[in-house]
Amino acid sequence: MLPIIAAHVGRTHNFVRLDDVVRDMIRVRVIGTGSYLPSRVVPNEEIAPKLRLSPARIQRLTGIRTRRWAEDHEASSDMAIVAGRRALDAADCAASSIDAIILSTTSPDMAFPSTACSVQRGLGCRQVGAFDVSASCSGFLYGLSMAQAMIQSGQAKTCLIVASEVKSRSLDLQDEATALLFGDGAGAVILRGEEDRSPEWRGILGIKLYADGSHHGLIRVPVGGSRTPLSSDGLRNQEHTLRMQGASLFRIAVRRIEQAVLEIVKEFGICPGDLKQVVLHQANGRILSHVADRLGIDRSRLASVIERYGNTSSASLPIALDDAVRGGNISPGDLVLLGSFGGGLTWATGLVRW
Repeated sequence: MLPIIAAHVGRTHNFVRLDDVVRDMIRVRVIGTGSYLPSRVVPNEEIAPKLRLSPARIQRLTGIRTRRWAEDHEASSDMAIVAGRRALDAADCAASSIDAIILSTTSPDMAFPSTACSVQRGLGCRQVGAFDVSASCSGFLYGLSMAQAMIQSGQAKTCLIVASEVKSRSLDLQDEATALLFGDGAGAVILRGEEDRSPEWRGILGIKLYADGSHHGLIRVPVGGSRTPLSSDGLRNQEHTLRMQGASLFRIAVRRIEQAVLEIVKEFGICPGDLKQVVLHQANGRILSHVADRLGIDRSRLASVIERYGNTSSASLPIALDDAVRGGNISPGDLVLLGSFGGGLTWATGLVRW
């Protein structure tokens, strides 16, 4: 049992001993997970010729053997709807009981309206609040934090948080920094608030969000927004595709994630060895390995789907979480650490007692 828990009040975190917690406090729990991966499998052999790299070299650099790319008819909302339905089924929860939908994406169906509204329509939910979050690869945890706050403030009882990405359509397939990394997919969870009076706290214990805009240019799509609208010159120069300074991003990602994990476990009076499962953004196999080694986390406790699915941006964390749950690697009462890092720069961690 944890010695302390986080009681969220507004934007502050008040840390109190578990014995002093008000017994009827709302506890926010993950009651269902789901994911969707497109059927098209893209092996390294398919992308290697344009990059002038061998398939084996791609795997050594990234830890990726295959990734999934969406079919021509599939958009982010289509994948999010399937992942959302699977999460609802796992939670034994009707779409009509959802009080809010928060969708993380950097590849929306269109600039506006929000992709979340298409998901609300597709799932047949009531006319509840639905909106998109854009926090790059950290968007799922940002959305999870918003949903937790909505539930604890009484605005909602049950929320769908889904991340869905079609990154394949923003790739320059001759760009070694990006073409070998990214895949498509969606992941979802159902959060519910419960007035649980049991002595052992289960649910979200805390979420910490971070950003550092001074590194804004390390990963971006240069044109297509209000600062630099899409033009024929931009298209000709491939400036509408994803660009990334991989080496710089790698070094910063490892350092920031390590620091953030150590901060959140310290606040809760535990150590990395107490974590039964660590679910991180599946950015790159080498990043996962470096973070695990620096934190002393055994590989058996590190969720990894990077070899099969590649980097699916903000969808990668909930996809990996769903894989760990369905694979039996997470059981009731387990301490689970969630962590992500992405453009902006943004990063985030979360601690859950399952």
